[in-house]
Amino acid sequence: MTETDVVDLYQRADIYEAIYRGRGKDYAAESAVVAGCIRDVLPDARRLLDVACGAGSHLQYFAASFGEVAGIDLSHDMIRIAGRRLPGVPLHQGDMRKFELGRRFDAITCMFSSVGYLATVDELDAALREFARHLEPGGVAVVEPWWTPDTFLPGYVQGDVVTVDGRTISRVSHSVLSDERTASRMAVHYVVAEPGSGIQHFTDVHVMTLFSRAQYEDAFHRAGFSVTYRESAEPGPGLYVGTLTAGR
Repeated sequence: MTETDVVDLYQRADIYEAIYRGRGKDYAAESAVVAGCIRDVLPDARRLLDVACGAGSHLQYFAASFGEVAGIDLSHDMIRIAGRRLPGVPLHQGDMRKFELGRRFDAITCMFSSVGYLATVDELDAALREFARHLEPGGVAVVEPWWTPDTFLPGYVQGDVVTVDGRTISRVSHSVLSDERTASRMAVHYVVAEPGSGIQHFTDVHVMTLFSRAQYEDAFHRAGFSVTYRESAEPGPGLYVGTLTAGR
């Protein structure tokens, strides 16, 4: 790689996984909160689908809390890493806006602000319709949103250096409003140093829509859910907990 390379980090699941593991992201605690939200609505829930499951870091904890779990993600490389972590768990490559698994679940989760990558309200509607279509009546969808126009901090800079499995990774990000002022644009620079292969430098860019709380709630309602918003105990964008209307 040259220093000007642009990489889709979701196709470099090994680096993605290492940076968040090294930063100490508490997947266990986050999963426990989400499982609690599901149990509050549906105490007997046992079948769970994790949409945008990534490398399976949340899904491994959901697997310990629910009798039957599955995952779906757009990235083939993420599914590959998740398959190593969760042998025997059904994992599917697919797009949250349109997928067909041929079965229904008691609960669907969508973590780590993955819905922020949906570009329009129409795409958000499409995803929530798919969630509803894959849920049993009375089922629960828990969605971790991205920031809203009111909570996003333009110009925000974050930096970390971690060492995981002998590989040192530096990550520095800078976030701004998009030209249309409806999305955030985060540029991320990585330097990855490994004893056997030297140093790589590449960049990654994430454009994520700043849906308002009303837009999220209206999309849930259009898909047939009642919905509540739960603020995070720690700094974060909170959770939407939708319950699918019985009989749909």
